Amino acid sequence: MQSSTLLALAGLLCLPLPALAADDSAGNTSGNVLTVGAGVAAGSPYAGDDRTKAMPIIVLDYNMANGFFASTMRGLGYGGQAGAFSYSAALGYRGERADHQRKGLRGLAGSDYLKGMGKVEGNASALLNLGYSPLPGVQLSVAGDIPLNHRENGATLQLGASGQVYSRNDSRGVPQDTVSLGLQTSWGEKKYLQTMYGVTATQAARTAFRQYTPKGGFYEAQASVSWEHRIDARWGVNTVLGVERRLGDAAKSPIVQRKSAPMGAAYVTYRY
Repeated sequence: MQSSTLLALAGLLCLPLPALAADDSAGNTSGNVLTVGAGVAAGSPYAGDDRTKAMPIIVLDYNMANGFFASTMRGLGYGGQAGAFSYSAALGYRGERADHQRKGLRGLAGSDYLKGMGKVEGNASALLNLGYSPLPGVQLSVAGDIPLNHRENGATLQLGASGQVYSRNDSRGVPQDTVSLGLQTSWGEKKYLQTMYGVTATQAARTAFRQYTPKGGFYEAQASVSWEHRIDARWGVNTVLGVERRLGDAAKSPIVQRKSAPMGAAYVTYRY
């Protein structure tokens, strides 16, 4: 999903969902939880674009008691917990990037500024996650995104930390308002940075960009604040605001129009 920072918001949006799936306060006795929702997100059409666009988002997350899940944000996979550790492995999809503006929702991952750069194909990905909670409300995580096809797109690794800074319970002791802060930095192998931020000799000949060959390394950092408000046991409202910053060779890329960009989302969820 990293070809569009709008779609990269999924990494932030799915943060409350594991907690929702584990909470049976809605009266679910089977342990299977379906969360549905809808809202709007805003961010850059591609990593480095100088524009901010809005798009609708759909939340569908089905978490089974045996650990299997199917989600528009987490993919299709299996997860579990062992003490303070949590883990998951899933099949997901990393979106494409077009070199021209397209109509409708497809236009959110394309830009005329990239004309002549060619299309970056989408790919199926193996999504591997490991989390550790040293204290209640604090989560450290490592997440890998490994392409299963179009290997030229390259693998990435995300290191994250999040923590609750405010929580208010209702009269039953169930959290009603929760505010959390999150930090994440992303590392990519050389193939990833070349695909997303590099300019080959062929691309340079077709565009006004100079040839550019970045090295692998840390390419992005994100900071975010999220607020979850539980209307009742089933309904909830979630808001996420954040900023992303290009790092290292990614920040020096000739296709990057701005190094820092805002992003955010607001959506409503319902649990069955």
